[in-house]
Amino acid sequence: MTLEHFDADWDVPVRSNDIKLHDAEAFEGMRAAGKVAAGCLDMLTEHVVPGVQTGYLDDLAREYILDHGGLPACLFYKGYGKTTCISPNHVVCHGIPGEKVLREGDIANIDVTAIVEGWHGDTSRMYAVGEINARARRLVEVTYDALEAGLAVIRPGATFGDIGAAIQKVAEAARCTIVRDFCGHGLGQVFHDSPNVLHFGRPGTGPKIKEGMFFTVEPMINLGKPQVKVLNDGWTAVTRDKSLSAQCEHSVGVTATGVELFTASPAGIFRPKL
Repeated sequence: MTLEHFDADWDVPVRSNDIKLHDAEAFEGMRAAGKVAAGCLDMLTEHVVPGVQTGYLDDLAREYILDHGGLPACLFYKGYGKTTCISPNHVVCHGIPGEKVLREGDIANIDVTAIVEGWHGDTSRMYAVGEINARARRLVEVTYDALEAGLAVIRPGATFGDIGAAIQKVAEAARCTIVRDFCGHGLGQVFHDSPNVLHFGRPGTGPKIKEGMFFTVEPMINLGKPQVKVLNDGWTAVTRDKSLSAQCEHSVGVTATGVELFTASPAGIFRPKL
């Protein structure tokens, strides 16, 4: 996911080719934004049940963010009209909430970004709708294992290729595939900033990771082939072979010794119990 550099008449931070380094005050800002975003997904957990409309979940998310002092980053972003992206089953990402009803056995990713005092907290996680089958359960578990493997290598001196290689190793060992059309991204006061964070790669390649960097890690993993297509609405991306897809995402900051998760679940339920 990339964002073109733009000029404006007001002082709004914009994407640049340089990877920004942030200070302690910025870390505080990201913690506040991440907490609202993660708390929103915690709140939705009890509402993701068979028979619920995705538009209703989106309404709940918007109200939660506003009630907690934030703004929904996706609302009106590049013409997008919703607070969240809700992507069930073979929808890879950017599913538009509306009249779609979640059914028993579905899996769904919900992605939300909250802006608090100018800082962006961006996170997504998987939800099981009622009882799900073994193949869906395996995909979700592999996706979370892959994210955790990528997060585990983040530290000053490592490279972004190390992150992608760690994710790729876990996914492919489980005979799953990684979507290559979308990636993680830098963020902070800019929603989508440098660098692009690939979820595949070779160890030791790519830019060096430095203390003070902020970015997302958000692997999208398929049970079938990795190819995707975007539907006519211009947003919804689906697997070409209609195989199941899963994703989970954290916003992180690089510390002197490793990584801080800005979007850790306040309730400890980021990884669903399946």
